[in-house]
Amino acid sequence: MESILRVENVTKSFPGVKALRGVSLHVEPGEVLSVIGENGAGKSTLMKILAGVQGQDSGELWWKGSQVRFANPSEAISAGISLIHQELNLADNLTVAENIFLGREPTRWGMIQSRQMRQRADEFLKRVGLEIPSSTSLQKLSIAQRQMVEIAKSLSTDANMIIMDEPTSSLSAHESEKLFQLIRQLKSEGVSIVYISHRLAEVAELSDRVEVLRDGQNAATLQKHEITHDRMVHAMVGRELNRYFPHVPKEPGEVRLRLKDVRVFGRAEHPVNIEVRAGEIVGMAGLVGAGRTEVLESIMGMRPVLGGQIQVDGVAIPSSNIRTSIASGLALVPEDRRHTGLVTSMSVGDNLTLASMENVSRYGILSRAAEQKAGQEQVNALRIKTPHLNQVSAFLSGGNQQKIVFGKWIMRNPKVLLLDEPTRGVDIGAKQEIYGLMEQLAQRGTAILFVSSEMEEILGMADRTYVMHEGRVKGELAREQMTEQSIMQLAFGRTEATAVVH
Repeated sequence: MESILRVENVTKSFPGVKALRGVSLHVEPGEVLSVIGENGAGKSTLMKILAGVQGQDSGELWWKGSQVRFANPSEAISAGISLIHQELNLADNLTVAENIFLGREPTRWGMIQSRQMRQRADEFLKRVGLEIPSSTSLQKLSIAQRQMVEIAKSLSTDANMIIMDEPTSSLSAHESEKLFQLIRQLKSEGVSIVYISHRLAEVAELSDRVEVLRDGQNAATLQKHEITHDRMVHAMVGRELNRYFPHVPKEPGEVRLRLKDVRVFGRAEHPVNIEVRAGEIVGMAGLVGAGRTEVLESIMGMRPVLGGQIQVDGVAIPSSNIRTSIASGLALVPEDRRHTGLVTSMSVGDNLTLASMENVSRYGILSRAAEQKAGQEQVNALRIKTPHLNQVSAFLSGGNQQKIVFGKWIMRNPKVLLLDEPTRGVDIGAKQEIYGLMEQLAQRGTAILFVSSEMEEILGMADRTYVMHEGRVKGELAREQMTEQSIMQLAFGRTEATAVVH
């Protein structure tokens, strides 16, 4: 059977970066081809070329036997190629139905048929298992729900090939399984899937073949019987990589962060009580929508607190005031780095010093020399891959962008570091570097509270774990009590006998 897609010797460069260096691959009808590699390997760049978002510098694309070069995404969609972006590409000011059919609205006599559009959108939402009215405003949805809207939007194009770039990065285990069932169904219907994920267990479960990219080049092709975790890791990084978490048993110090009966806006019926000690890494587990992000944002002053008290080193801080929270020693690495962690149009150096302007200024005047020196120190310490400090942050890979967000707050030497999905969309090598960074900060006495939807991350890194269910802290588990079963029991609202129940 002829390949539905062939990529031959494609190259692509950006200022200071050669993203693709003669990449070739092929996709068969009804096949799940996974494309994996570390951040910066060229995966997203290649997918954007296939979807008409960017053009290649050289090389050829063959689609259904004919050579093509898509000038824009509309041409790719018309040909039968749909891309689900890693960074969600939706409009907050529109409804779900309007997002799904944006630019392809059903019309009659020049008028949009809104009722028909909503009915069709409801069908696609049902297919992806998202039980909300299509008339719902997008801004009311969680990141996980928005991800499912992106998938529904892709299905609505009747694509022959769907490219999924990190589709489960913000989904719960239950939601991910629904997606896997949908992928299997699409495959049985002859739809080809190009799947990108840093979660290698997913790749092994779903893939018919795996194409590995490294430094913008083909590194390996693995057939179904060759797809194992160790072979994928070795092909991605070019060396053996120890997957174990760098957790070190430690004796925590005094309480640095304390929440006393804190009532979070929207979840006021469940007061939250949490303590994190100096040098301690505390996890916060739970299903998507359990309220974990809301707690972190409330601590940071980004959400109203309706009652209770937040203390740092025993001193109560005013709620709903970000400036005061920062001055008190709090820092937050948010879940959505592109929208709330970085100013992507600014340079690497400017982003790194954005939260510490007073440290690189004299008499209120910014010192470029001090800024460059401080920025370069963080680039070196965190091994951020950038050609120079003036590189626009948007051009860096997801893993390097995440390191910039870490570096921005590390420059302030925070007392308490709040991390919301700290390795979301980050490759296995960058993950291990972030885990090592968390341990280093804890050893300096920083108190770390981190939210993660990855069970192995909670089990691997946390000294203790709070588990949330529907807005309340359901229980607390010491490290020796933490198992996948004990965490999931609490996450689903059942009491675990060994837990400290809240």
